[in-house]
Amino acid sequence: MATRSRANPGGNANVLTVLGPDVQPFRARKPAWFKVPAPGGPKYRQLNSLIKAENLHTVCQEAACPNIGECWQRGTATFMILGDTCTRRCGFCNVKTGKPTWNDPLEPARVARSVAKMGLRHAVITSVDRDDLPDYGAHAFVGVIRQIRRQAPRCKIEVLTPDFRGEEMPLAKVIAERPDVFNHNVEVVPRLYPLARRGSTFARSTRVLRNAKEMAGDEVTTKSGLMVGLGESFEEMVDTLGQLRENHVQVLTVGQYLRPTENHLPIVRYWHPDEFAELEKAAYALGFEHVAAGPLVRSSYHADQHVPQEEPGVGPLAEAAS
Repeated sequence: MATRSRANPGGNANVLTVLGPDVQPFRARKPAWFKVPAPGGPKYRQLNSLIKAENLHTVCQEAACPNIGECWQRGTATFMILGDTCTRRCGFCNVKTGKPTWNDPLEPARVARSVAKMGLRHAVITSVDRDDLPDYGAHAFVGVIRQIRRQAPRCKIEVLTPDFRGEEMPLAKVIAERPDVFNHNVEVVPRLYPLARRGSTFARSTRVLRNAKEMAGDEVTTKSGLMVGLGESFEEMVDTLGQLRENHVQVLTVGQYLRPTENHLPIVRYWHPDEFAELEKAAYALGFEHVAAGPLVRSSYHADQHVPQEEPGVGPLAEAAS
């Protein structure tokens, strides 16, 4: 059995030797706790129109996030800069891969304009990996942060960056702009990196997080996220969380991996909500300041709740919660 080959990125011919033979069939029925309302509320439609009009990309759409309806109705979104084509080949990711051509120097201004129009109190900015660029895309994060500070100065900014191939100068450029939150997802336990995150290493990712904290000190909150469902044990997860704390990560998200297509890595099992609750408890015991763990949790899900906010939320759900 193979996942995505060179033509269908993420390929590895020995998937079952790592994950084991007992994997979930692609079209197997998901557990009941994965049922979510279909997107389509008025705020969702408004945001969808705005994103199309500004020719922007969101990770909500590109990665087929199950929370898109709730988050967009709430009036929050994660903007994906530097195009929609990634230079990496992660076996779990639904973002397309190939040779990127996107180069738009006005993108930071357009993203900031959308943030201002939406009245966001917390904007999340992420990107595809751009190993083809000299600074791996760091300049684009710098541009977006500066533009949001100008056009929506009361909005908090979270950046979710690639690993910049472990180089310190691109990271330093981003950290120098002092985003409120610096996020870099390690995604899976170290054992699964050769299968799930080809082109990356766990040690490199944790070094990025440690360096970010050392460069910024208390001015920037550090954050990372993982997913479960690829055969990792509870003990492996707790050990990995311990390594994140050793590297000064303050905020954590953990969610269930959902297989985007038949050509992606298969799911070994679905973690029960009670297991997520136990993992959350273990994470707080390790010293994390904020933890979100659950089947539908994603890195940017309710990201505005992960750090203190001075501004009220927007949208019907935020109003109902206030």
